[in-house]
Amino acid sequence: MHNNLTVLIADDEAPMRKNLREVLSEEGYAVIEAQDGEEALRMAIERKPDLMLLDIRMPKLDGMQVLNNVKKKLPHLPVIIFTAFGTSERPIEAMKTGAYDYVEKPFDLEELLLVIRRAIEYAGMQTELKELRSEISNSERLSENLVGTSGKMQSIFKMVGKVANSDATVLIQGESGSGKEVIADAIQRYSNRKDKPFIKVNCGALPESLLESELFGHEAGAFTGALKQRKGRFELANEGTFFLDEIDNMPHSLQVKLLRILQNKTFERVGGEQTIKVNTRIISATNKNLEDEVKAGRFREDLYYRLNIIFIKVPPLREHPQDIPALVEHFLKKYGGDTVPVVSDRVMDILMKQTWPGNIRELENVIQRAIVLSHGDVITREHLPPQFRSHSVPDEEPIPALGKTSLKNMIAKYEEKLVLKALMETDWNQTKAAELLQVNRRQLFTKMKQYKLKK
Repeated sequence: MHNNLTVLIADDEAPMRKNLREVLSEEGYAVIEAQDGEEALRMAIERKPDLMLLDIRMPKLDGMQVLNNVKKKLPHLPVIIFTAFGTSERPIEAMKTGAYDYVEKPFDLEELLLVIRRAIEYAGMQTELKELRSEISNSERLSENLVGTSGKMQSIFKMVGKVANSDATVLIQGESGSGKEVIADAIQRYSNRKDKPFIKVNCGALPESLLESELFGHEAGAFTGALKQRKGRFELANEGTFFLDEIDNMPHSLQVKLLRILQNKTFERVGGEQTIKVNTRIISATNKNLEDEVKAGRFREDLYYRLNIIFIKVPPLREHPQDIPALVEHFLKKYGGDTVPVVSDRVMDILMKQTWPGNIRELENVIQRAIVLSHGDVITREHLPPQFRSHSVPDEEPIPALGKTSLKNMIAKYEEKLVLKALMETDWNQTKAAELLQVNRRQLFTKMKQYKLKK
C-alpha cells in the first residue's frame, strides 16, 4: 500500500479521472485531480504530489506546456504522459522534456500501475539527478523517417529522447536494413549539436589505407599522391557528431587511434606530428554482436566498452510486423508523388506475412518498385516481386472433415487463434486487444487463461 503518496491526475475527461481514481485509491494512493492544463500546473506547484499522470490534449494549457513548466519548477517530480494521439514524435518530445514515461490510451491498468511504482521508486533514489530537458522549438518535429507504434519502436524513440542531449557515445546494433542510420540521424537532430557538422563514414566501404586518411586526414607528402594537406573527417566533425557505420570492419591499427580520440580527444594526421584536439560526439553502428567480435579477437575490448556507453538495439522487421502498415503508408507518401497509390488488402496480407530478411530497406524497395509498376494507382499482387507472387500466402487452416472433431472443438480452436492474433497485433496490450475483439478485459483474461496464452 502507498498511504503516504499522492498522485495528481490531470485529464479533461471525467470518466478517465474517475476510473484512475478508483484504481489508485484501491492501491492506497491519495488522489487529487485537475480537469485542464492551468489547474494541473497550479495544483502541481501548490500540492507537490509524488507523481503526476498528465494527458497531452487538454484545454487552456496542453500537456507538453504543463510538462515544460512543471519540470522547471519541480524538476524531481516524476511525470507519466498518457494520450490517445500517439505519434513517433510524442515519446521523444516528452522524454526529452523530462517525462518519466509515455503511455498510450487505451492502456493496460496493470502495466500502468507497474510504471507508477517504478517512477516513484526512481524519483526517490534519484532526487539529485538532473532531469533531461528539451530545447527544441515548437516548430521542430521529429524526422518523418521514424515510423512505428509497436512497443519495441516506441521504446527506441523514448531512448532517443533520453540520450539526445548527452555527449555519451552511442552504439546501435541491428541487422542490415533495420534502420540504424535513421536512429543515428534522430539522435543528432535532437541533440545540442544539431546545428553543428554531422559527418558519416562507412568503415566497411574503404580499404585500410584510404580509411585512415579519410578519418584522420594527411599531410602533404605523407604517401604517394598526397600532394597537399587534407583534413580528415574527425577534424571536419569538430563540435559536431561523427557516425561510424559498420564499426566492426575497422582495422585494429585504426581502432587504437579511435580509442585515443575517445579517451583524450586528440590525434595526428597521417604523416603529421602536430597533435590535433577535437570535441566530437561519436555514434557507431554494427550489424554484428561486438561482444562476439571481442571474444574472437577481431575487435578491441577497451574500444568496445568506450563505444558502448549507450546501447540501442534495433529489432528486425519480423519482430514488429504490426508496424508494416504504417511503414507502407510512409513509403507510399514518400515515393507516390502527387497521387499516392493505395494497397489492396491482398497485397497488405502478403506483406504482413513475409519474413523480410532485408528488413525495412527491403520493404522500402518493394514499395518503390510497386509504385513504378502501378503508375500511381492501386498496388496489386502483380506489382510485387516475382518471389512474392510465386510463394502465395497460405490461407487459413481448412475446415476439417465432418465427424473428425466436434463443433465445440472447432470453434474453440478458431477462437484461440483470434485471441492470439489480437494480442500479437497490439503488442500484448490487453485493453487494446479486448477492444479489437469487442469484449471486455475480464472476458479476454478468461480466454487467455483458458488457452494458456502468455507473452
